[in-house]
Amino acid sequence: MLTLIRGAHVLAPEDMGIQDVLVAGDTILETGRDIRLSGNVAIEEIDGSGHYLTPGLVDTLSHIIGGGGEGGFHTRTPAMNFSDAIRGGVTTVTGVLGTDAISRTLPDLLAKAAGLEAEGLSVVCHTGSYQVPVRTLTGSIQQDIMLIEKFVGVGEVAISDHRGSQPDWREMARIGAEARVGGLLSGKAGVVSIHVGDSEDRLDLLFEVAEKSDVPLGQYYPTHINRSTALLDAGLRFIQGGGTIDLTASHTPEILAAGEIKCASALRYLLDHGADENRITFSTDGHASLPHFNSDGVLESLKVGAMTSMLEEFRDAVFEDGVSLTRALKAVTTNPARVLKLPNKGAIASGKDADLLLLDQDSLTLTHVMARGRWCMESQEITRKGTFE
Repeated sequence: MLTLIRGAHVLAPEDMGIQDVLVAGDTILETGRDIRLSGNVAIEEIDGSGHYLTPGLVDTLSHIIGGGGEGGFHTRTPAMNFSDAIRGGVTTVTGVLGTDAISRTLPDLLAKAAGLEAEGLSVVCHTGSYQVPVRTLTGSIQQDIMLIEKFVGVGEVAISDHRGSQPDWREMARIGAEARVGGLLSGKAGVVSIHVGDSEDRLDLLFEVAEKSDVPLGQYYPTHINRSTALLDAGLRFIQGGGTIDLTASHTPEILAAGEIKCASALRYLLDHGADENRITFSTDGHASLPHFNSDGVLESLKVGAMTSMLEEFRDAVFEDGVSLTRALKAVTTNPARVLKLPNKGAIASGKDADLLLLDQDSLTLTHVMARGRWCMESQEITRKGTFE
């Protein structure tokens, strides 16, 4: 089947103006003005006028099998369904473990990833979890990344957080070096995803690694950097040192009241302070537990991360914080695809994967989602669901 999307305003994420986009199978075949086909080949035509056509969103942090709730077993968060991602315009997800690596396991993570791929998403994963020493499947980070296809990195390893293992710089350097070599030898990202808590140490451990070892700062990829203005300032320093930082789109009123900055506003802040727009990403933290602890470290509330949050924060960045469409779109498409070393994701061009969104030009409302060449949402209605939905 060929699909021709006509007359949409293409944001690739660079602004390409009004274009036609031709899809063959799961691949973008051609982009251009007034594409014409001859012969008797079956073709589906979609009128994209009045819409932006963008790449599908690339999410670098999703708890696809759910997370362990910090309020006990009954607060373990639910696993992700296929349509949860589609409602948020997310066509590529990164499955991770977090606080709980006991009742949530790497084999379960890989099985869920394979299931979501069978249903139509693109999925990669990280080995390990919050804990150090890192728990792996084969006995080492390097072997997991090299020998297990889905694993592209390690994490999210926790620092500056009372729930982490309190690693020192030598331990963190060793994790970074092993992930780096695994990535180099396999052609994968080899990234170390870093969960950053609300401790005043912030990113100090990563700066210490860069100062005292040969592991470059850019080997690490810290997330939750919008917890506070002070952490955003540390993130600016991290970018200046050659790294990329991640902002968390899921939040709660309690977390915002405690000082966290909305993802969209954090992007504006970073750009206003001279940050490289190519070194900032958003992620959903989808299906994670979002706990709020009081000053004594006691859990007061807990909610669940939403797969729709990244699209919502992209929209807010444009409408509420005045970030240009192309700059905001980079944070959820090309930038995360580059971090994960997924060259066929996050862009619209000949030969790229056919992961595409249509957004109403006036409201940026999501109307259509194509994942791997198949429509999963049309006219705001989910048309393709998971096996048990």
